[in-house]
Amino acid sequence: MPDWQKEIRERLAGLKLEPTREADIIEELSQHLDDRHDELLAGGTTADEAERLVLAELRGGHLLAQELKRVERSVKGNPVVLGAGRKNMLTDFGQDLRYGMRMLRKSPGFTLVAVLSLTLGIGANTAIFQLLNTVVIRSLPVANPQEIAEIQITDMTGARGSFNSPYPAVTNPIWERIRDQQQAFSGLFAWSSDGFNISPSGEARLVRGLWVSGNFFTVLGVQPVLGRVFTLADDQRGCGAAGVVISHAFWQREFGGDPAVIGRTLALDGQSLEIIGVTPASFFGLEIGQSFDVAVPICAEAIVRGKNSRLDAGTSWWLSVMGRLKPGQSIAEATKHLDSISPGIFEATLPANYPAVNVPNYLGFKLAAIPARQGESQLRANYTAPLWVLLALAGLVLLIACANLANLLLARASVREREMAVRLALGASRSRLIRQLMAESILLATIGAGLGLLLARVLSQFLVSLLSTEGNPLFLNLNADWRVLAFTLGLATSTCVLFGLVPALRATRTDPGVVMKASSRGLTTSRERFSLRRALVVLQVALSLVLLVGALLFSGSLRNLLTLDTGFPQDGILITNVGLSRLNLPVERRTAFKQELVERLQAIPGVYAAAETNIVPISGNGTSNNVWMDGADSEQRTNTLISRVGPGYFRALDTPLLAGREFDARDTAMSPTVALVNETFARQLANGANPIGKRFRVEATPYDPETVYEIVGMVKDTKYLSLQETFSPIVFLPVSQNPRPSPSGQIMIRSNTPLPGLIASVKSTLTEINPDIRFRFQVFKTQIRDSLLRERLMATLSSFFGFLAALLASIGLYGVISYMVARRTHEIGIRMALGANRRNVLMIVMREAATLLIVGLTVGTVLALVVAQTASALLFGLQAHDPATFVMAVTLLAVIAAVASYVPARRASRLDPMVALRDE
Repeated sequence: MPDWQKEIRERLAGLKLEPTREADIIEELSQHLDDRHDELLAGGTTADEAERLVLAELRGGHLLAQELKRVERSVKGNPVVLGAGRKNMLTDFGQDLRYGMRMLRKSPGFTLVAVLSLTLGIGANTAIFQLLNTVVIRSLPVANPQEIAEIQITDMTGARGSFNSPYPAVTNPIWERIRDQQQAFSGLFAWSSDGFNISPSGEARLVRGLWVSGNFFTVLGVQPVLGRVFTLADDQRGCGAAGVVISHAFWQREFGGDPAVIGRTLALDGQSLEIIGVTPASFFGLEIGQSFDVAVPICAEAIVRGKNSRLDAGTSWWLSVMGRLKPGQSIAEATKHLDSISPGIFEATLPANYPAVNVPNYLGFKLAAIPARQGESQLRANYTAPLWVLLALAGLVLLIACANLANLLLARASVREREMAVRLALGASRSRLIRQLMAESILLATIGAGLGLLLARVLSQFLVSLLSTEGNPLFLNLNADWRVLAFTLGLATSTCVLFGLVPALRATRTDPGVVMKASSRGLTTSRERFSLRRALVVLQVALSLVLLVGALLFSGSLRNLLTLDTGFPQDGILITNVGLSRLNLPVERRTAFKQELVERLQAIPGVYAAAETNIVPISGNGTSNNVWMDGADSEQRTNTLISRVGPGYFRALDTPLLAGREFDARDTAMSPTVALVNETFARQLANGANPIGKRFRVEATPYDPETVYEIVGMVKDTKYLSLQETFSPIVFLPVSQNPRPSPSGQIMIRSNTPLPGLIASVKSTLTEINPDIRFRFQVFKTQIRDSLLRERLMATLSSFFGFLAALLASIGLYGVISYMVARRTHEIGIRMALGANRRNVLMIVMREAATLLIVGLTVGTVLALVVAQTASALLFGLQAHDPATFVMAVTLLAVIAAVASYVPARRASRLDPMVALRDE
């Protein structure tokens, strides 16, 4: 490459510039001329002709003339234009970026590795933060969400009845009293989620619904895109067949966005309701992670549910109460007001059937206001901690990537050490050189952040798919807001500083005199720089071990849950939900009719057993009550899980009967009340003795008096609510002795028939019995698998992060060992000339790698022990300091690192001594 500096210096000599300023101009123009020379060569021009053309452009072209004119003005003392300094800074910055881009183009391999590393790191972090922002941080999409507050009972100890909401709830009588007496809110509303069947016959087709009070949409400030929303006039007792408001998504999905949808009818659970309005696309309801399809006034609950209406039920807890605070009203002031009206409200709403022992609890309930700008969310309760943990793991991956890039930049700086020295000797300022080197880092960080944002969009959708199930798809607004953009910008800035600043400082801390006197071999012998590179590799190894330990812990936790003895096999069981409300069966006929259904289903070829149950294991649903042995003090009450099951239930679940008998035809509504218990019940309440023939009492409820049951059988322990729970006492009661049989039911069918064929046979049988029977299906194994979504998410992502970290660490170790081999090539040649064999050379190199590895693993083990404790609550069947996990992680990383180190070590051992001795 021709040296243009002499020519440029001669043209500048007459200006008598300061050496620093002259060097900057020479450097900038030399870079431009080099690029022009390369461009001509690429176009087919010969080297001599290209040099001649460039010199001609330099001597007669406009580029140097413009630069000289600008410099002459500044030297002769011409007035400085306001903002010229800023313009010069911007010009310099633009030149630095162009220079950085040229340098990156000249190193495509380095650029590709750097951009890919940053894209993966920034993309993973942004995706997880985007999900965290949506689930945990972002406010509801309503007007002034900071004014929204929720009214809750502060302590519900002693609350009795049925709880039909996953969130803090009150009964309808309590809601009506709060609505009429409160003075802290400018507007108040109640709501509850529910499912409605819109299928006219046969298999049920459920949509998500909301029961809402009349001013629900008005208080939230939600305006319809078609028709109108509810008003207070739409939600009055006795409202009859009130209208229905549908969501924008439901309108598009079911009606194709037809603007004439207003006035059409929609059948919910067999009741025809007129569509009066459509909500905007931005409004999804008040549950983060869930959207709604239809909204129905609370008053219409009496029409839709009929005799099962909860409007007057003082022990049915199903309504969440929210409102908008009055201007200037604080949460504390609202709570004080609610506390003052609480005694009157609960005294006026005390149900006549409330158990006497719990009346003092009810009368002592207190209302309070809490902020509710983020709405409600089971997703938030279940995934806040896991998402923070995953964000921390992704952050460690990004930190490892930055350490890797810093190592690569240090290597590049070593190669360019003489170049830096020459430029400093010619008068270039250190700050300008740092800016130019940082320009490369800024470009890499910017490109990585841009591609990371695009990747985050895909990854966040993938995360949502991991958390969704066929029966419960998630609805999350993943549009990037200012928080996500600020987070990504912060990541880009941080990574730029982390991997770019130190190498830039190191590269410019060069003594030009020393470097210019040194041989090329001497240029790469900086112990300080090599020590920094080794420290970065130690950091990578340590952080990689932390991530590998996390991956093994979460994967082991999932494995423990999947291989857990639940007390029943999971395969071959179909859950059939049946609804009989359209049959209008009298209460006394329901039990017998459902038993007939079970017998018909059990007669299907290939069906081994079928039985009714009110609680399907691992469904998250359950009921419990206080139980004590007959004759014992009632103070010895133990909260016990309860399930009502039919004959054949334990055969359907393949749960062993350990003593006594199962339920059969002897157990009728007129016979003595009986029960089966599990092993834990016998151990905890019967002191481990054979419980058969013993009796126990169940505490009175709002619906049933205190009842005595005789134990006729004992079964093996089984899981009830979730796989994660410890075995608890369980009481099984016969459905035939249920005094209040439901018009719906769940039938568990065990069969060796392939699932599609079994479902077709069940459909045909139910339709043949009565076409008005509504039904839907769930696969038992799928339901259990879906209960482990959180554990699968943690295991999947932590394993990916662990693999990526180990890969980056091995690349970093490989780079350092390769660099060390190159630095000591001459030394290796001398050793081999003096008689060292290949094995000796191999051991020298591997010893260096082993030292870095041992230090990294030691530091990483300490860090992993500390970090693992923070995630201990997310583990099952494993301690955070599980020795086997740590040994496996250390061994795995050591093997990976050894392989990465062996390649350059083996290359070093195969050097030709004569070639190595000539190395400079």
